[in-house]
Amino acid sequence: MNLLFNEQRFRALKNLRCVDVRRNHKPEEFPPIHMYEPDGRFMVEPLLKDDGTPYKVAILIPTINNADELEIVLDRLAQQTYPDLEVVIADSKSRDHTKDVCEKYGATWIDDPSTNRADACNFALEQMDHDLVLFTDDDTIPPLDWAEKLIRWFKDPEVGAVGGPNFAPDDDSFGAKCADVAFCTKFMTAGTRYGAKPRGELVPITHNPGVNCAHRMKNLRQVNFFEPGCIGAEDVVLDAKIQREGHKLFIDPSNVMPHRRRRPFKPYMKQMRNYGYTRMVANKRWPEIATWSHTAIGFFPWLTVASILALVAGVVGGGATDYPWFSINGDWTWSRIAVHGTLGFVGLYIGISWLGAAIGTSPHRSIGTVALAPLFVFLAHWAYGQGVNKAWREIRQTGGVAGVGRQIDDRERTI
Repeated sequence: MNLLFNEQRFRALKNLRCVDVRRNHKPEEFPPIHMYEPDGRFMVEPLLKDDGTPYKVAILIPTINNADELEIVLDRLAQQTYPDLEVVIADSKSRDHTKDVCEKYGATWIDDPSTNRADACNFALEQMDHDLVLFTDDDTIPPLDWAEKLIRWFKDPEVGAVGGPNFAPDDDSFGAKCADVAFCTKFMTAGTRYGAKPRGELVPITHNPGVNCAHRMKNLRQVNFFEPGCIGAEDVVLDAKIQREGHKLFIDPSNVMPHRRRRPFKPYMKQMRNYGYTRMVANKRWPEIATWSHTAIGFFPWLTVASILALVAGVVGGGATDYPWFSINGDWTWSRIAVHGTLGFVGLYIGISWLGAAIGTSPHRSIGTVALAPLFVFLAHWAYGQGVNKAWREIRQTGGVAGVGRQIDDRERTI
């Protein structure tokens, strides 16, 4: 009897149509109104435009040679709680089974001839006719309500774009979780937006990473999409262009996107070098996106080398043995200053790294990951600084042209 009752109740709920009494209210003031799909899945009512028709929504993912992880993404997107989503894949000449994966999940596959993420997105956007475009990467694990929680905010006409935080997924390796803790430390992140999780339900912001964001198509068209040829930091530049036109960006701290981190040590450091290089050449072309921390981190490798040399010279000069440690008594010779001063700064660096990791935003904070935070923060600073120095050299030779061409990442590129 209970089984019969449950079946009858399910059929009744599935056929139930609710009236949206939330008009003129903020999305968070009422829970979403849902309907059922024929397969029994909950679905929210689509967001309507002023003319009463639903917004036409697409999810755009640029990819290359990453079919296995892309399949995980498409499987999650096929189960989204928002109806009638078109998933568009801009495939930059992959040599694996990417096209087969797209066909399996009914995604729109576009054969893209581009050599960087910005051009790949532009190639697809120019062929798309949608009102809203959501962006993510091919190595994420989208929550089933991810699209719903982004789209709901566009009911407010002041919302030009909206995004959310991104953290390492729970099934990432311990090393990747250590990287996530380092990315999301409270301090010493050189101004990056990874792990940003401000307080509030919808908070103004200047940049949302392209792994978790949504834009109005009319705004994208107004700024002529992404900057052509941009080899990195293309999402930062896009947000700057959109804000230049007077549109507002927001972040929903509750809409978290699990995004895989690079594992230590070689992939992790390569990614950080790429970040430093691409951000600095982007800063050269668009000075309004530059911050002092991007320049300061370029001096970190030099300061590290200078500190090591000072420490060695101080030890050779007797600075480690002439006086008792942890005391200010006695003469402060150059050798003593070199040893104790350098070690003091090292201790301060480690302490700030521990504190920043402990009070950071990563959900993977633990005794182990926080304990290793100084190592991962140091490696990030060293590699990022190397990338900045590489950018400085190329900028002196070619100017901003250094930021145009082939994407700088750790993917195997076919073209």
